[in-house]
Amino acid sequence: SHESSWDWTRFAETIRKSALSEGTQERSMKVFERLQEAEKRVHDRNRVELTPHLDELGTIDTLIDIVGFVAGLEILGIDSLYSAPLPMGSGIINTKHGILPSTAPATLELISMAMAPVHPRPPEFSGELVTPTGAALITTLACFERPIFNLFRVGYGLGARDPKHYPNAVALLSGEIESSEILRDLIILETNVDDMTPQLLGYVQETLMNLGVLDVWFTSIQMKKNRPGILLSLLLPPSLETQAINVLFRETSTLGVRRKQISRYETRREIRAVETSLGEVSVKIKYLDGVAVTASPEYEECRSIAVSSNLPLEEVLRTVKQEATALLIGKERLN
Repeated sequence: SHESSWDWTRFAETIRKSALSEGTQERSMKVFERLQEAEKRVHDRNRVELTPHLDELGTIDTLIDIVGFVAGLEILGIDSLYSAPLPMGSGIINTKHGILPSTAPATLELISMAMAPVHPRPPEFSGELVTPTGAALITTLACFERPIFNLFRVGYGLGARDPKHYPNAVALLSGEIESSEILRDLIILETNVDDMTPQLLGYVQETLMNLGVLDVWFTSIQMKKNRPGILLSLLLPPSLETQAINVLFRETSTLGVRRKQISRYETRREIRAVETSLGEVSVKIKYLDGVAVTASPEYEECRSIAVSSNLPLEEVLRTVKQEATALLIGKERLN
């Protein structure tokens, strides 16, 4: 049939009826689902309605690009994918919808949905650098972090365009992570205040945590004119910087906010439901070199058990930790 007749249903049916492995099918479907959601948002359609015609994406090329990429990861034995920030294009492109910005609306929506980091275009460049299909693949399958790993192989994909000022290439670095530590780029925002009540500061902290910042803390300081004051500090990913600054200016009396870029090593962790003698409790597991090394019970769940069972909270925490440790530590491996 004509290549432009492909729609979401046909993409899904083709993948499900293929001889591809279950893992490749599932990951490919996740990419298509994210791409479909972005198209719905761009065209302002209700989630339960059908998306508009796929136009440029409604071809077999889209299927080959997505499934081929996912199958390639499986063939190469790549379990985890990490990406540098996505480059933004500039200028305009011609599409079936007419002239659009070079970074297509669907591409921007995909980047926004993932809160993915971006960086400006290369100097002297005009054109598209990330397509909707490419954005769907990276924002679905990759993490925007910098793991420490041993490099084994390097591969390059070259585009047809041949710009003068930079190589039109994408590099794929393949290796093995020996440690479960990851180096993550973060930001610290700080401001001094000396005229806010504890109630207002508590509200600011709650608002910032609800926004998704990683941590908020207060430090007692001595300010000018011998005034005691508070240093308000928050740790956050770059994607939340603008929103967090808006909260600080709106909800506090500060006239300025300091900014510091930092990097933080982080171990792998996950939340796991563990069956204990007190019932099922969520436990945070920390991994080092791929092996579980600590298990920390979730406080709120232990508090609920303590209240409902009329047991001391300390006893509940101790029991859950001991049983989770015996079950998981040194035995549970990171998938």
